[in-house]
Amino acid sequence: MPDQTTPTPPADPAASEPTSPAAGPAKAIGWGCLGVLLIPLTLLGWPAWNSRGSTDYPRVAPEKMADRAFERSQEAYDVLGFTRRVRPGVEDHGVSAQNTYSSSFCHDDGLFGVEDKVVEGAYRMSHSWALDHVTEAQAVRGLRRLHQRLKDDGWKVSSYREGGKSRMWDLFVQRDDGSERMSFTWFPDRGYFTGGASVPCAYDPAFEEGREEGSVVPAGEREVPPVFGPRRPTR
Repeated sequence: MPDQTTPTPPADPAASEPTSPAAGPAKAIGWGCLGVLLIPLTLLGWPAWNSRGSTDYPRVAPEKMADRAFERSQEAYDVLGFTRRVRPGVEDHGVSAQNTYSSSFCHDDGLFGVEDKVVEGAYRMSHSWALDHVTEAQAVRGLRRLHQRLKDDGWKVSSYREGGKSRMWDLFVQRDDGSERMSFTWFPDRGYFTGGASVPCAYDPAFEEGREEGSVVPAGEREVPPVFGPRRPTR
């Protein structure tokens, strides 16, 4: 597994001893007032910068973002080296082959990073796929090859596991500050391989034009992917 680094919290500065009995309360009051002033500045400054532009999404139709998610999955599938073709849909989740789209709402954490409210008209598209009857040789060779390729292409590896006690293999990557993600897992006990890709949030132009207001489901829920599988070689 890749090394995981946990930042070490800074040590508290040592408290200064007062030079006289009268100096102690004065310093305490002074520093206390300064702390009261700094706390609001910290709360207003850092979260505001951190959330700046968080809802500055492009206006893109759901089918376009669905195509983008599908293309990410397709690129990974080609590197993994699988040769099967999967029709849209899934018969039995976690058991049978899968090729589906899903859509979710996008959230805005607000000025202080704690609001977690839905951004109206915004959505995030994802593509999920799965294969049954995948052998260890296929999974191991494919994941090792994909792990290296994604690193070379500039993706940040969030987690990578080669077997271990559970014998599961998985790979999680992201880029653009986590707005784009992919995940892959092989379950050795049932020879089941799953993959998926999610793309950044976008505004649905239909919502902004007032045609979809009041929708209780995110845009893109009705999108259906094409047949998934190895691409035909180009001539």
